[in-house]
Amino acid sequence: MFQIIRKQEMAKGTIIRFDIDAPKIAKKIKAGQFVILRVNETGERIPLTVADVDEFGGIISVIFQVVGKTTALMRSLKEGDTIKDVVGPLGRPAEVHKVGTVIMVGGGTGVAILYHVAKAFKNAGNTVISIIGARDKDMLILENEMEAISDELVVTTDDGSHGMRGFVSQPLEKYLGERADVKLVYAIGPIIMMKNICKLTQKFNVPTMVSLNPVMIDGTGMCGGCRVKVGGKTQFCCVDGPDFDGHQVDYDELEKRNSLYLKDEKTSLLFSIR
Repeated sequence: MFQIIRKQEMAKGTIIRFDIDAPKIAKKIKAGQFVILRVNETGERIPLTVADVDEFGGIISVIFQVVGKTTALMRSLKEGDTIKDVVGPLGRPAEVHKVGTVIMVGGGTGVAILYHVAKAFKNAGNTVISIIGARDKDMLILENEMEAISDELVVTTDDGSHGMRGFVSQPLEKYLGERADVKLVYAIGPIIMMKNICKLTQKFNVPTMVSLNPVMIDGTGMCGGCRVKVGGKTQFCCVDGPDFDGHQVDYDELEKRNSLYLKDEKTSLLFSIR
């Protein structure tokens, strides 16, 4: 059993952060890797990329958005409650090296994943420019944390309620047009966002990594549920990723696979709150 040490409600209570006592995982997990949680004996398994880690305190942090039955159940948990299973580290760590200037781009809950990776790039001696966005100011997360580990931070909101009005691709295009020293772009967020970011970075011939979050069941490569097409070849996100060359990902296929269970997800959430 894994105890919830701290619970924080973010973004209108629809995005939740848990700090979980998991010393063995905290000791080994690296930026970009994920864990699989099971709330109780009859619960489903869900993957969550670790947003932060306190190795010495033995704490890992996960951030999730309430979209279905399991995440609604997780939101009902309180500090001091326990989660039955937390399995990890899973997946390959982000490839973090000193390359010079990197631009980290995050949208929505993708900022949770971005933070851990951005911090690793900063600790490796890189200049880190971060661009984060959300629909509106109330849905924006980790702004202060991202600012603390970034050399420059740009915030966008779709409605202009905070930061720049527009999408994260707009300041990114400006940076790429003005700075020839950008060696890498790392993007994580909605599929359409990552797709558009990669179209943009291809024009400037800047290598781009994306972190994918397809439907996943076992997290060990056996079920095949998380398969994605990268460079024309089938890859399994749980063991070959979650990071991939963004210019090689088939986003159209990924979007179709991820939308297969949206109706069931909404139905399960509806019945869970009745």
